[in-house]
Amino acid sequence: MKQAMNKSKRSSRRRLPPIRSGDILDYKNINLLRRFISEQGKILSRRMNRLTSKQQRLMTIAIKRARVLASLPFLNNEN
Repeated sequence: MKQAMNKSKRSSRRRLPPIRSGDILDYKNINLLRRFISEQGKILSRRMNRLTSKQQRLMTIAIKRARVLASLPFLNNEN
């Protein structure tokens, strides 16, 4: 009985998706890309981002393109 109650409690607590339908995943959307990078400048994992596999692949490509074009830093060494 207790397990069934916990299970229903978990499923009712839906989180908002990190990428809204209006957001475009490309290298020019720097504000969106910064949300998926750690303070050290690393790309966060898919589980931390709560993205699908396809979204994570697109996000990784967009971040790497932005880094090459110097829109995003490769490392963040600010102490």
